[in-house]
Amino acid sequence: MAFIQIMEFRTSRSAEIQAAAEEWEKATEGRRTVQRRVLCQDREDPKHYFNLVFFDSYDAAMKNSALPETDALSTKFMGLAEGAPAFHNLDVVDDRQ
Repeated sequence: MAFIQIMEFRTSRSAEIQAAAEEWEKATEGRRTVQRRVLCQDREDPKHYFNLVFFDSYDAAMKNSALPETDALSTKFMGLAEGAPAFHNLDVVDDRQ
C-alpha cells in the first residue's frame, strides 16, 4: 500500500530548506526510498508550507528515515523552521488520475 508523509511547517527561510533538501538528495542517491516530493506554499500565508513525500509503502518510509543523512537533514531543518513541524502519516486507500 502506498504511503504519503506530509510535513507541515512555517519558515521564512525556504530557500535554505530547499538547498538542504537538494544536498540530501545528492547524498542519498541510489539509497533513498522517496518516490516523489512536492513542496507547497500556502497562498494566503507565505510562511506556511507543506512538504508531501511519497513512498511505495510505510516500510519504505521507515527505511528512508533510518538513513543517517535523513537524520542530519531533520536536524538542519529544525534549525530553519519556525517551531516544530507537524507530521501527517497517510496510507493511500484510493488513488485515481
